[in-house]
Amino acid sequence: MKFEKTFRMASVALTGLVLVVLAPPAFCQSCALCYTQAASSGSRMIEALRSGILVLIIPPTLMWLVIAAIMYSKRNQFKRADKAAGSNPNW
Repeated sequence: MKFEKTFRMASVALTGLVLVVLAPPAFCQSCALCYTQAASSGSRMIEALRSGILVLIIPPTLMWLVIAAIMYSKRNQFKRADKAAGSNPNW
């Protein structure tokens, strides 16, 4: 049982590592139109483009962080309710 749990954790960690290592080439394929526009524009346009990217990235990231925090805080809610009621965990 302990070996299976360790093997599962190792496989999840290895999968995560592979995804992180293979992700940078995907980010290198930028949009040619965006690159052309940014290269030909002035510093104000580049700053506006950076601000726009942040506006599009930050709200969804914050929403997922809030959802993850709520899920983390509620993860054992039903187990605690069962223990408080005195139910048998081995049924």
